Amino acid sequence: MEPITPQRGSTETSRNSEPATAPASSSAARLWRPVAQRNIRNQWSKLASFRRDWSSAAAAGRSHATSIVNSYLSQKYMDGMDMKVLSDMPNIEKKARRKLFKQQELYRSKLLSSYRDMVTVVTHMVNACNSMRCYNRATSSSPLAQFSYSSKDSNDSGDCGGIPVFTFWSIALFEELAWEVVQMFISELKLKRLLVLDLLSIYDDNVAEIVGLNWSDEFYEGEFKDLCISNLLSEETCEPVLPSLESCTSSTSTIQQKQKQNCDVLQVYITTWMVDVNINRSRVDEIFTIVGSEMHVNFLQT
Repeated sequence: MEPITPQRGSTETSRNSEPATAPASSSAARLWRPVAQRNIRNQWSKLASFRRDWSSAAAAGRSHATSIVNSYLSQKYMDGMDMKVLSDMPNIEKKARRKLFKQQELYRSKLLSSYRDMVTVVTHMVNACNSMRCYNRATSSSPLAQFSYSSKDSNDSGDCGGIPVFTFWSIALFEELAWEVVQMFISELKLKRLLVLDLLSIYDDNVAEIVGLNWSDEFYEGEFKDLCISNLLSEETCEPVLPSLESCTSSTSTIQQKQKQNCDVLQVYITTWMVDVNINRSRVDEIFTIVGSEMHVNFLQT
């Protein structure tokens, strides 16, 4: 079997640019490798599990978003409905609008909860990527080999001099592929936040005033702290990083512009949410397959 060279990721968090360290001795490698293998398997198993958690949270969010849109459109077009025999009942239209509005409020809360779950998933993914190295903790006073997943020695790169962990790949290559996967989810999370912003901001004027929600607002308490872990908070503006679709970028003026959304636009929102446009599912499957092949684990099993 020939080694598979992964594509290079674009994340600044990747450690592949670190200077090469001297190869470890055979005795050190013999002690380090089993611990590193166990850790790499654990972190990639976590990534596979977090991917499933994302799918569940995104599916729930799509359902809640659809319910928000349906409630809003039912309120918006109630004036043109033929109430038939119900038209003789006092305040029937007002009561119906209020009922739909309460439903919309309920699904707003549920959508925000699903978004928070997706933020949590991406945060865990980032932590898994940052936990793939295995550092030596042994001291001169202790003859026992001890290892940690955080560095206390600036001279220890945590990869045992870049030796293969299993058959062909060093830890740096495992990290590179992991970051390629996680960057897709980070990009999609930014887009999901934009959709949440608009979906939380639509109201029927006949029922309630539109709540002013801006891109710079924290959607839930502690959101900015969570986003900071994934480098999704701009150091310059202290605001969430703007979303993008490949080479296209969003402008602040477009995001802050408020306007009534018609049925077609809202349908585009739901479709965009559903397809996870920034996640290349076939590439993600390919990465989990080749990584699993290297460590003899099938990560695509349900």
